[in-house]
Amino acid sequence: MVARKNENGFKVIDGFSRIVRLGEGVSQTGMLDEQAIERTLEALKICAIKLERHKPKRMRLIATQACRGARNSEEFLARVKSEIGLELEIIDQQTEAKLAVTGCGDLIEKDVMGALMFDIGGGSSELAWLDFRGGRPKANGKLASSIRSWQSLEIGVVSIAEKFGGKDVSKQKFEDMVGFVAEKLKGFKGSNKLKDMIKSHNVHLIGTSGTVTTLAGLHLGLERYDRSQVDGLMMRNDEVVDTMRVLISMSYDRRAEHQCIGSDRADLVIPGCAISEAIRREWTTDYIRVADRGLREGMLISLMDMDKRKNPNKFRPRKPQEKNNG
Repeated sequence: MVARKNENGFKVIDGFSRIVRLGEGVSQTGMLDEQAIERTLEALKICAIKLERHKPKRMRLIATQACRGARNSEEFLARVKSEIGLELEIIDQQTEAKLAVTGCGDLIEKDVMGALMFDIGGGSSELAWLDFRGGRPKANGKLASSIRSWQSLEIGVVSIAEKFGGKDVSKQKFEDMVGFVAEKLKGFKGSNKLKDMIKSHNVHLIGTSGTVTTLAGLHLGLERYDRSQVDGLMMRNDEVVDTMRVLISMSYDRRAEHQCIGSDRADLVIPGCAISEAIRREWTTDYIRVADRGLREGMLISLMDMDKRKNPNKFRPRKPQEKNNG
């Protein structure tokens, strides 16, 4: 994602995304697969072309769970640097959670006292509890300072699909997935305090991932995915449950043909729903807000804040010129 700063934040001037499944097999072998590496290198070549074209003033290039967990990640990063000329940075779990919060922070309702953000990835899923009872930061770039507790689950849509299968998923297999994730959630620090807060204060969930955006697209009945309708959508609990039920009842072929899902994610969307459902059951709020944004936007906002701190005068509004009466 390439963006230019403006008065309202930033305007995206170019972007590119491709599902490469870099973490495919890592949960079973501990190694990045050669075919997955090749797919990723091909996608990164396109990124390199765009970066060369735009020549951004600042940029940040990150790798997440697949590279954190693979024994051959350093060899992979060396290939990226030598073959493509890009130098990737492996970020830790806490940094990933903070960037996700920064990226989707402006979708957290203004009148709430807290929120639970969850980001479902391929190899890991991040959760962050934001508590605003002591005051809410004015700048979205500072929202991460309100994180009271966070957790990174070393499970994502790819690893769940590899463990349970993602093509033919019965209702019982789905419940097995949910139960597996629920066990992992028991390690969330302050879980009961968060539940107490949900009972007594206005708190909502905010999900940022292909899973929740797919559910939103299905709920809206979109024939083709439309980010403008999905990003920021509020879904009530009953709407989430009903849409998930419809999705689970779909055959793999029907999922692959659906324009809001597609063949690339047809075997991953139900494992993603299992992660989302385990979180929803554990901390039930009245609604979930859908975010079609996350790490990339978080990096952009962070880079722009850094630039603003280094060049404060550049971003101050100009004072109107006084008339010279002399």
